[in-house]
Amino acid sequence: MREHIIEVADGFWNIRGSFKVAGLIDIGTHASLVRRSDGRFLLLDSYTLKDGVAREVDELTGGKENVVAVLNLHPFHTIHVRAIHERYPDAKHYGTARHLSRHPELTWQPERTEDAALHDLFADDFEFSVPDGVDFISANEHVHFSSVLVMHRLTKTIHVDDTIMYIRLPQVLNLLGLTESTSFHPTLAKVLQKREGAARDFRQWARALADRWADAENLCAAHTSTLLGTKNSGDTIRDRILGCLDKVESKLAAHERAHG
Repeated sequence: MREHIIEVADGFWNIRGSFKVAGLIDIGTHASLVRRSDGRFLLLDSYTLKDGVAREVDELTGGKENVVAVLNLHPFHTIHVRAIHERYPDAKHYGTARHLSRHPELTWQPERTEDAALHDLFADDFEFSVPDGVDFISANEHVHFSSVLVMHRLTKTIHVDDTIMYIRLPQVLNLLGLTESTSFHPTLAKVLQKREGAARDFRQWARALADRWADAENLCAAHTSTLLGTKNSGDTIRDRILGCLDKVESKLAAHERAHG
């Protein structure tokens, strides 16, 4: 995947990067650069900035010193954190519990990105949401469902890793009327907590998220694609989230039959 930057809206840029599974299949990854209300910048997630992309980021920010914070939002996205620490040594770096345990040698702020204390720190610009009813950090290292979702209120943009997937389908499928797909990550059944009410809690979280962020216009999803409001000829993001929920109802019902 060619590394490039998408200007999602004035003050929000989605950096599309490369990530190869087993060194062969490039499923891509991302980070987002956001201008805060005070004029300074932060990164949502870490990605190693190289060559032209690095120069473009420096031009947008006016220099490395103007990137003052990095928020790592997915507990299993850890590959690029060291490079971003080195590139922005004076920024405040925040991570999930797994980031801190995985890289204790790096300088981390005490607030974890999954916690309300962190969300309060950045409440002037962002809203945050952590899925309910599921394990945030799965015991299975190959299950990457959960992440901290972020809404940048000024640009009405959602940044999400894995939890919600937006995919533009190959042109060959366009002939069948299939152009895109929005869905929850396919590992949902593996992270639903094995307790009574977990499926209900997840269902309520998804519905509340759709209503709370009903005015969202842009969706930046890791590994897949970026949905721009200016090019969205389909459902609203609110309706897409509710559609994601409809698609997994059979999984939720099966979980309720097993655990209540």
